[in-house]
Amino acid sequence: MPVIRFVREGRDVECYPGENLREVALREGIELYGLKGKLGNCGGCGQCITCFVDVVPAGSAVALSPRTGVEERKLMRRPQTWRLACQALVEHSVLVVTRPQAGEAGLAPLLAGALARPLPPGPTAWPEPPAAEADSSPDENEPGATREVAGSDIASATSDEVGDEAP
Repeated sequence: MPVIRFVREGRDVECYPGENLREVALREGIELYGLKGKLGNCGGCGQCITCFVDVVPAGSAVALSPRTGVEERKLMRRPQTWRLACQALVEHSVLVVTRPQAGEAGLAPLLAGALARPLPPGPTAWPEPPAAEADSSPDENEPGATREVAGSDIASATSDEVGDEAP
């Protein structure tokens, strides 16, 4: 599975190919938003631009899906390595710096450490579902089909066996 290495947080998170970067980050408790983004974000529609991240240009050049038209308009005067997490789909393993507007203070050693460890490439496709077992029992939706019920002798219990209760 592709791995997203969140540099500031020092965490590697696995995801399925094609998963949304913002959804993965939120699911894993990664803080994408600064104060403005916490107070009001668009919920992943690409309108507020508060979920932007910096993608470290290391490894695969196609780690994320191409920039969308929304990103091109919203990030017009920003570096080309910045992406809206809500618009980016993870295709291969990638290094991501959350909240790049927070500055570079203390980021250099974290970035050097993240770049020193190689990213696993991960598969490029969703895992296959397990093969369905051949079932020789009749389909319960078919007319005349019977169904085995565990504990079917429960229905034959008498009121003496269950116990008499006073109303």
